Amino acid sequence: MTGIRLTAPAPGWSIDADVVVVGSGVAGLTAALRCAAAGLATVVVTKARLDDGSTRWAQGGVAAALGEGDTPEQHLDDTLVAGAGLCDAEAVRTLVTEGPDAVRRLIGTGAHFDTADDGTIALGREGGHHRRRIAHAGGDATGAEISRALVEAVREAALHTVENALVLDLLTDEEGRTAGVTLHVMGEGQHDGVGAVNAPAVILATGGMGQVFSATTNPPVATGDGVALALRAGAEVSDLEFVQFHPTVLFLGSGAEGQQPLVSEAVRGEGAHLVDAHGTRFMLGQHEMAELAPRDIVAKAITRQMQLHGTEHMYLDARHFGAEMWEQHFPTILAACRAHGIDPVTEPIPVAPAAHHASGGIRTDLRGRTTVPGLYACGEVACTGVHGANRLASNSLLEGLVFAERIAADIVADRPRAGAEAVVDRPAPSPLLPPEARSTIQRIMTRGAGVVRSADSLARAAEELEDLHRSAFLKAGAAEPKLAEPGVEAWEVTNLLLVSRVLVAAARQREETRGCHWREDRPERDDENWRRHLVVRLTPDRQLTLRRTDTEAFGPVRPAGAADCAGAGTTHPTPEEP
Repeated sequence: MTGIRLTAPAPGWSIDADVVVVGSGVAGLTAALRCAAAGLATVVVTKARLDDGSTRWAQGGVAAALGEGDTPEQHLDDTLVAGAGLCDAEAVRTLVTEGPDAVRRLIGTGAHFDTADDGTIALGREGGHHRRRIAHAGGDATGAEISRALVEAVREAALHTVENALVLDLLTDEEGRTAGVTLHVMGEGQHDGVGAVNAPAVILATGGMGQVFSATTNPPVATGDGVALALRAGAEVSDLEFVQFHPTVLFLGSGAEGQQPLVSEAVRGEGAHLVDAHGTRFMLGQHEMAELAPRDIVAKAITRQMQLHGTEHMYLDARHFGAEMWEQHFPTILAACRAHGIDPVTEPIPVAPAAHHASGGIRTDLRGRTTVPGLYACGEVACTGVHGANRLASNSLLEGLVFAERIAADIVADRPRAGAEAVVDRPAPSPLLPPEARSTIQRIMTRGAGVVRSADSLARAAEELEDLHRSAFLKAGAAEPKLAEPGVEAWEVTNLLLVSRVLVAAARQREETRGCHWREDRPERDDENWRRHLVVRLTPDRQLTLRRTDTEAFGPVRPAGAADCAGAGTTHPTPEEP
C-alpha cells in the first residue's frame, strides 16, 4: 500500500457489506446482480444516477459469434488483428468463447435486441469485423436498452444502492487486504457527505477517463477516478498509453469541449463513405476493408487528410441511405445531427476523431483480480489484456459482461464476509488541485498526447503536468497555504492529473507506433522491443515506476511489488512533499 490518500474529511457514516460495486454500467450492475443472487450482501455505489454511466451512451452494440457460420475462433482472429500484437490471447479466447452465452443471459435479464423477420437477433457489422456479429437494440440505442434492463433488474432485486457518490479511496485491513472504500455523497439523500462502505471485496467498474482530453465521447463523470484510486492503493495499471480516438465524432467547431455526439461505426457498417470537402473517398486503397478498417487506422487516415487539406474535419456521407433508413436504423444519431443544424439525409456529416475508449487500465487476471488482494476491476477501468493496443469495435460491452460474471464467480467461491476492521490511518494526504485546472489539463493532453504524438509533444506535456503537480505541493508548503477546498470538482481534477501523468509517462516510454498510439517521430511498429506491456505503479514516495512485461501475455497477477516484469524498470520522480 502507498498510504497516499485524497484530502478529505474523515468518514461520518458507514455501511457494512460483503461486496461493494463501484459503478453502474454493464460491468458493475452485472457483477452486482450475480453477487446478490448468490446471497452476498451487495452495495452498488455510483457517481451519478444508476442509469447515467457510459453504457447508456453506447450506440454500437455487443459483438458475439451469434450468427450462422460465425465462430468464436473468427471473432478471436479479428480481435487479435485489431489489437496490433498486444492482446493477451488467453484473455481474448475467454471473451469470445464465453461471450455468446453471456449475451443470452443478458437477454434473460430483460434486454431486448433488434430481431430479423424470422425472430433471430439482427446482426450488424462494424470496423475490423469480417462478419456481421453486432447485436443492436433500438437501432443505435443499444447501451440505453442494456442500461434499462439492468437497472430494472437491480431495483427489482432491491439491491442497496448509493447514487450521486464519488468514491475517494480504498480502505485496507492490517494485512493490506481490501476492507472497503471511502466515498462522498453529493446532495440530499439517505447519506450525505463523506462516509465509508466496509466490505472485504471491492469491484471497481468506474468506466473510462475520456475527460482528460478537451473533446471526448465520454460523459462528464468519466474522470479516471477508478484508475487513480487503484494507483493510490498500490495497484498496477497497464497500457494507459493506448487511448482509442473514435474516428467519426460529430464536429461541433474548433472551440467545442467536453462530451461530443458520436456517429456510430454502424453507420459505416451499413455503407456510409468517408469523403473530403470535394466528395472524394480517401479510405479506398488505404486498407482492404476501406471505411471498415480498425478504428486506429481510420482515425489516422482522417487526421492525415485534415493535415493535408489544412482543415479541422472530414465528412461522412450517407445521403444514399434515404430518410426511411436513417429514421429506422439510426434515430438517435439523426436527432443529434439535426439538433446541431445538420441533416444527414441531405448533406454529409462533418466528423473528426475524439477520445473514446481506454484500452488500458487497472491490470487484472482472468478473474478480474488486481494486485491488491480483495480489489477487483472490470469494464473500461480494467486492463484484462483483451484489447491490446486498439479495441475492436463493440467488444467493450461484451468484456463488461464476461469478466463481471467471472469476478462474481470468484467472489462467491471465496465467500468473503464483512467483519475485517479497516486500518484508518491518516497519512499526509495529496494536496488538491483547484477545479479551474481541469481545462488546463485537458488542453495539455489534447495538444501533447492526442491522436498524433511525438517525443517533443510528450516532453512538453510531461513538463506542464509536472508544473501543475509541483505547484500544488508548493502551495501546500507555503507559510500561508492557499489550498483547494476538498470537494467533488477538486477531487476529480486531482484524479485527472494523476492518470494524465501516467498516460504521458507510458507514451514517452513507448518509442514506436502501435494501434492507437501514434508516434509521428517513431512511425514504425517495433515488435522486437515493444511487443510488450508497460506496467506502472505509484510508489509510497509518490514516484511512478514503469516496467515492461516479458511478452504480450500478461502472466499471473501477483501482489503489488512482486517482480513479474522484465528489467529493472524506469522511475519517473515526482516532487517530494515540502
